[in-house]
Amino acid sequence: MADYDAIVVGAGLAGSTAAYCMAKEGLSVLILERGDTAGSKNVTGGRLYGHSLEKVIPGFAKEAPIERTVTREVISMLTADSCFNIDFHSTKFAGSPSSESYTVLRAEFDAWLTGKAEEAGCDVVCPARVDSLLKENGKVVGVVAGDDELTADVVILADGVNSLLAQKEGLKKELSPHQVAVGAKQIIELPENVINDRFCLNKGEGVARLLAGKPTNGMVGGGFIYTNKESLCVGLVVTVADIMKSPQRLPDMLEAFTQHPSIKPLLEGGKLAEYSAHLVPEGGLAMLPTLVADNLLVTGDAAGLCINLGFTVRGMDFAIASGEMAARTVIEAKARNDFSAAGLAGYRKRLDESFVMKDLQTHKNAPDFIEHTTRVYNEYPALVERIFLDMFRVNGTPSVRMLKKVFPHLRQVGFLNLMKDGIKGMGAI
Repeated sequence: MADYDAIVVGAGLAGSTAAYCMAKEGLSVLILERGDTAGSKNVTGGRLYGHSLEKVIPGFAKEAPIERTVTREVISMLTADSCFNIDFHSTKFAGSPSSESYTVLRAEFDAWLTGKAEEAGCDVVCPARVDSLLKENGKVVGVVAGDDELTADVVILADGVNSLLAQKEGLKKELSPHQVAVGAKQIIELPENVINDRFCLNKGEGVARLLAGKPTNGMVGGGFIYTNKESLCVGLVVTVADIMKSPQRLPDMLEAFTQHPSIKPLLEGGKLAEYSAHLVPEGGLAMLPTLVADNLLVTGDAAGLCINLGFTVRGMDFAIASGEMAARTVIEAKARNDFSAAGLAGYRKRLDESFVMKDLQTHKNAPDFIEHTTRVYNEYPALVERIFLDMFRVNGTPSVRMLKKVFPHLRQVGFLNLMKDGIKGMGAI
């Protein structure tokens, strides 16, 4: 008899959600997390779209350690000296739990979610590094963690984007530099009232700001700023392919970003509380591994379930949804006592019928557009800078109509390029 019905590798959002749902239904479940605590090794910009978890734990935001409800969206284009913002602030973002999004600190939030799984009856061991899958006659029967061999009817891999276990099992190819990005993030502490004043927020409101252009010096990627109660998450994400070719180190780029004339005043007087870096899946639908095998499921970042549309980045809601669907599948498999690939096939079916795969399919061309439309990261920020300098500069020279101000700048980039990028972008995003 197996030690557990299910062993979950990784105490991130996917793993803890899966464990919570299974334990709640009476299954014996074990989470093994290689970090010192749940969430201690998890890095993200810090935004959670709440709809997935709301389905699993209705009203979770009333007890979970969320930081702020996002009511303001800002998209920025930066050159060395200028910043152009699209700034949208609406209280209509708040008020409906199924459509609200929140800023979170993963170390706190993941610990809370793993705690919910423990309350439901799940065992949690941290730190515990899983070295390999345990097999008998070629069949997965558990995991090997240090000197311990632990058995289970099914193993759920939720061990992050570079899941070595999935790679060893042949479910996932080695990561391509074009499919992943490296993110570096600072957490900068500031008083709540200072954050509210600097970002024009009411109490409890938050900002999600994404930036392109100068933050990455023309490389594929961008910057982000998220407001927490008493801190800011400030960081950069750049594809590994570009970092490999760059003479600049990512930490140096992040430092330069924080010194930009439009960013520095927002951080003034803040205390650096944390610095972290992590790989981020960027390949979309093209990087999905095999998700189901005998006695084995792959979830969350390990499954490459992430989407970057430039104006929004999603991964946490995908992870939670995939964890819940994996759990439902295992519960059904236990009732039939069939943990074969055929018996677990409902997981992929659930994913295919959900927003997760439908959104990835809808935006399957987004990764290619974002990676290869390099004008977004250099020429377009410079174009916007030139246009708006001409619009707002008053120096005593005779004025001309707007068309004459704008036309030369558009021609410099090229009307054909503008048209091609616009058509490609509309088709991808």
